[in-house]
Amino acid sequence: MYTLYFLPDACSLATQVVLHELDQTVEIIDKQKVENFNAINPVGTVPVLVDNNITLREGAAVLLYLLNKHKNTMLPESGNERDQAIQDLMFANATMHPTYSRLFFIAQNITDESTKKSAFKAAEEAISVLWQVVEQQLENKAFLGGDHPSAADIMLTVYSRWGGSFPVDIKLGAKAQSMVDAVLLMPSFKRALAAEEAQSAA
Repeated sequence: MYTLYFLPDACSLATQVVLHELDQTVEIIDKQKVENFNAINPVGTVPVLVDNNITLREGAAVLLYLLNKHKNTMLPESGNERDQAIQDLMFANATMHPTYSRLFFIAQNITDESTKKSAFKAAEEAISVLWQVVEQQLENKAFLGGDHPSAADIMLTVYSRWGGSFPVDIKLGAKAQSMVDAVLLMPSFKRALAAEEAQSAA
């Protein structure tokens, strides 16, 4: 059984969804309820995945570990399709995620309202541009992974939920919105959300 340290509605949600898609048993632990989480991850971020005596950090590395370990449709075994899937995963983790993270930084660190409004607008525009990149990749397919959701689709869907917490109007194209809607309806996604909510209520 895996142990996953998470923060509600954070990027760790994608890890839990992938674990459910892989039909793996997982115990989730809210990092806010851990007395000294920095002893587990000195950086203080989630996800952190524990697999027996192995502790894994960094979202993309955690997902690649799981997808390489367990047979699945989310990461092709070889060839150009595998290379593209890894590139999509890295785009989600290293390009889209930091751009969304700007919203949290602005909300927490900018006090002047005029400056904050301008910063939110700039972040909104930057995120919308990245969703147009996703839209172009989805031109002839339902998911970045083709007929099946990939880890990148799941990650992007998690991030898409964050915009609603801020005064921004992020634009998703029709194909990108359809992809997000389809991932949100996945039983594994609903199960992961319910598990986080149960932990938060406990």
